Amino acid sequence: MLNELIAFIQSHDGIYDKAALAKLVSDRFDCVKDRSVYYTKSFAIRFCKGQGQSAAISNTVLSLSALQKYDDRMFVVCICAVGKNHLLLANTTMLSKISHSSKELRIDNIKGSFNGSDILRNWGGISNTSANFETLFAMHQNNTFEENLVRLVEATNNIVPTGKKYDVSVGNRLTNIMQSPDRAAQFAVSPDYTDLLNDLNARTRTFENEILVAACIENVNLRGRIIEYLIAGEDVAMREQLINALVSGNEFPRLVTRDGLGDYAKTYPGYHTETDIKTKIMILGTVK
Repeated sequence: MLNELIAFIQSHDGIYDKAALAKLVSDRFDCVKDRSVYYTKSFAIRFCKGQGQSAAISNTVLSLSALQKYDDRMFVVCICAVGKNHLLLANTTMLSKISHSSKELRIDNIKGSFNGSDILRNWGGISNTSANFETLFAMHQNNTFEENLVRLVEATNNIVPTGKKYDVSVGNRLTNIMQSPDRAAQFAVSPDYTDLLNDLNARTRTFENEILVAACIENVNLRGRIIEYLIAGEDVAMREQLINALVSGNEFPRLVTRDGLGDYAKTYPGYHTETDIKTKIMILGTVK
């Protein structure tokens, strides 16, 4: 799909009409229009008017809150310039800061928009060109929107994220930290560990068919979040929405995952456990 999109847009180099190009792309790829964004399950795209022959954009590209809706798929900005259509990947990982009307931007208050100049032209030594979109997007998938939001808030407002530095000198914190390896070893041979293992295995078996379906999702970030929620999610209605989306192929609801040390918490008389659920397609790690 990505290669087809790139080739199709390049075949219309010189059209210099963003509205006309948007209609052509929308008709060709059966896109849904959401204000200025055209999207499918695999990508979203915003068309902008270029300045002359360059890839510079004279107007604001999109609000951060709007980008949040599409940050789980490739978000492409197409700049219709004289003689050529320039393409840039503009997911949150590829943004340096938020520029327009961003004075109120906070971690808990998503405000502001980004300009074309805020889109990085190079990330980690890799040029932001269509030939590198798959590589750049794979790197983007290692970051959540929330993680990028913290970085963008700092870069935009030069403020420190909410929260204070953890002080190990308070109370018995240092002692507890130093004793944690021994406590973990004791828990690993206790009946409580067996109970936790059986609990997690039972949860996994309950949704094993849905997990196998979710394993086919190419977006590693989305795939991991869905499987995590199937196993550890507490909202039964949300889990049912996820299962229905997996079965029907419809768009997934927006997930709000647990904000804590782990994905699944369980308390025993002598322990408070936090389990971090990780997913991996084992054949992808095969060493030849």
